[in-house]
Amino acid sequence: MKENIHPQYQKCVVKCACGEVFETGSVEKEINVEICSKCHPFFTGKQKLVDSGGRVDRFKKRYGI
Repeated sequence: MKENIHPQYQKCVVKCACGEVFETGSVEKEINVEICSKCHPFFTGKQKLVDSGGRVDRFKKRYGI
């Protein structure tokens, strides 16, 4: 590998919008994420349905669900 062209790999603090904070390795010092494994529906088993502007209701009404 060439010298002095690669970014510095260091410890990184990852902060989620839910409040979870954990440490990993990255070239960044800090990363802010919106969703993590503690709050993601796939990992928690809870479905969070975000209805923006009644889209879900319009879909259900349109297709008779």
